[in-house]
Amino acid sequence: MEQREMNFFELCVACGRLIGKACKKCWLLLGRMVQTTFQLWWIVMPIIILFVLAGLYYSRQENLNYRVNAVALLNGPTIQQFEQSFAPLFLGQQISSDDTIARYMQDEKATCFALYRVVDCKNDGIADYVDFKGNSSPTDTTKVQMHDRIAIQFCVKERNINQLPEIEKALLDYLNANSIMQQSYAAYIPNLKNEVAFNHSQAVKLDSLTSQYYFNSNLGSKTLNASGDGVAFVGDWKIKLFLNEIYKQQAHMQRGDYRLQLATAPVVLENHFAVDPKPVNGRNKCVVVCFLLGWIIGCALAQTIRNRKSILAWLRQ
Repeated sequence: MEQREMNFFELCVACGRLIGKACKKCWLLLGRMVQTTFQLWWIVMPIIILFVLAGLYYSRQENLNYRVNAVALLNGPTIQQFEQSFAPLFLGQQISSDDTIARYMQDEKATCFALYRVVDCKNDGIADYVDFKGNSSPTDTTKVQMHDRIAIQFCVKERNINQLPEIEKALLDYLNANSIMQQSYAAYIPNLKNEVAFNHSQAVKLDSLTSQYYFNSNLGSKTLNASGDGVAFVGDWKIKLFLNEIYKQQAHMQRGDYRLQLATAPVVLENHFAVDPKPVNGRNKCVVVCFLLGWIIGCALAQTIRNRKSILAWLRQ
């Protein structure tokens, strides 16, 4: 018998029917659970209460976990080199006891280490946001992943927040002690200093060109003109070419000076670690999850007790 290919409309209809059947079964299961809860409440309700109490205990103030985030600036090392150095923290592998960060990990003062890429939407060298959801890719031209910045995240308990500066220092000491990253940093610093010196020399050249135009031109009969961005200058419109170049060079020079000022180690933080005010295991979230889990287990236990004779008979066959 020849098989006929299914067109797109028939495929949509088949998927719709499948989804409808699944929703119907879920609705019937929910009704069955409500019925079981009403009929055998003396079994279901105690289990729900126990789970809710467990959720309240787990989400007590001193047991709350908070995410801590910061953006790391890489002075020479590549993203791959940084990830290789960070891998023992991410995988939770055994770290040498000589490293201070090992003590904080063993005491669970810092857990759940993770890395996220930093995105530059305008491709101007300025970070726009951290891609926590992983929506960007290395080939994306609208959400460019920065090669010199990466976000670090880990979790701490509420009682360990006061020790966050110590954990931050231990983490940076561990990362900066990597020999490969130190080699990349040693090769990067001379190039950065040369780039900064070149930027300053170019700014001086542009300024000298502008000054020479002003002082060597006969401006007595020329009027005061205004550019489109509100900047006034004396002379004809040719001077605006130098003005725009000076603005661009000043911005480029400022970024270079900023990088040189922060380039004190292979890895530095643009900002200190900031604690997310919303806890990972918040009370409302834990109570809802424990309530649903207790309800499901309570209904399953109630049905097992109700059908215990049938289950025993099946087991004895």
